[in-house]
Amino acid sequence: MADKRDYYEVLGVSKTATEDEIKKAYRVLAKKYHPDMNPGDKDAEAKFKEASEAYAVLLDADKRRQYDQFGHAAFDGGAGGGGFDYSNVDFSDIFGDLFGGGGFGFGGFGDIFGGGSSRSSYRGPMRGQNIRAGVSITFDEAIAGAEKELELTLKDECNTCHGTGAKPGTTPETCSKCGGKGQVVMTQQSMFGMVRSTTVCPDCHGTGQIIKDKCPDCGGNGYIASRKKIQVSIPAGIDNGQSIRLRGKGEPGVNGGERGDLLVDVTVERHPIFQRQDMDIYSTAQISYATAALGGEVRIPTVDGDIMYTVKPGTQNDTRVRLRGKGVPSVRNSSVRGDHYVTLFITVPTKLNSEQKELLRRFDESIGGQASDADGTTNGSRKKKGFFK
Repeated sequence: MADKRDYYEVLGVSKTATEDEIKKAYRVLAKKYHPDMNPGDKDAEAKFKEASEAYAVLLDADKRRQYDQFGHAAFDGGAGGGGFDYSNVDFSDIFGDLFGGGGFGFGGFGDIFGGGSSRSSYRGPMRGQNIRAGVSITFDEAIAGAEKELELTLKDECNTCHGTGAKPGTTPETCSKCGGKGQVVMTQQSMFGMVRSTTVCPDCHGTGQIIKDKCPDCGGNGYIASRKKIQVSIPAGIDNGQSIRLRGKGEPGVNGGERGDLLVDVTVERHPIFQRQDMDIYSTAQISYATAALGGEVRIPTVDGDIMYTVKPGTQNDTRVRLRGKGVPSVRNSSVRGDHYVTLFITVPTKLNSEQKELLRRFDESIGGQASDADGTTNGSRKKKGFFK
């Protein structure tokens, strides 16, 4: 089978690719070349079949081992063994993601390439869906943590029918189309021959039951929606864009399945003077010429409150100092914190009286400068530049 391309080359992965990498690569190719996306395109159909064959081999540990040792001959009656088929390959997660999990044929899930469906009956317990909400907090709340209250519309089991959806005194009947399985199996012709596909029963919508007399309160849904207040604990150190998972606060499950989760997306407001990068905080502080030259203390705001920082004599403009442990606490361990970096800027006075100007001139002369008189003429002819220069 020398005319066949290398399976790793077909999927565009390395020979050490993981199962997830193989799935990801095939998902991209399947979406690009799927016959439903390219009706009548024989070239796309051929590439889809080629990618599907490569996926079927490389995803199976035994087939991949045979292929690595014998190449295509392993599946052509050569050195390694006696060929392969698609019966044990689960394409459901691939096509479920690409085409929504509904329908059948190449757009469906289950045993699209032959064999039995890998999914269990729809009548079994099914976990409820996750739901998302958002909350906005201040910069300080992100550092220290906070308690927030959300008001959401959530579903609960109907108290009248207790989740059955049937009118009190009646019971749901077994669906005659699927026999209570919640699924129907359909057979159709495809490029791989006759294949079976499993899809949700169109009559009972996967429940396996038909409700003839619906509950008057929930309309046969089995659930009642109502507004509820949910308390959300914001952990100290959370960053903008992160989410908080509240387990069991999502949609209710089906047939006794557990509830889904509530995912709360956090938005952190900007701070007027602080900027955050991971667990570190950055800000600026102004110091006078005298403090920069002689040293002294400057008040610096931090997330823990103002502190007095001692500036070293001779500090230059744009000097960055580090305040250890004054940054953001770790979400996982609040005792671990980042640092706070402060950039010092020397303030240049814009208004001086005559006495102050004279003092600065004398200072400039004392360090070898060439100060200017009030009329603009220079006093002295020293070449060394002084404080003003």
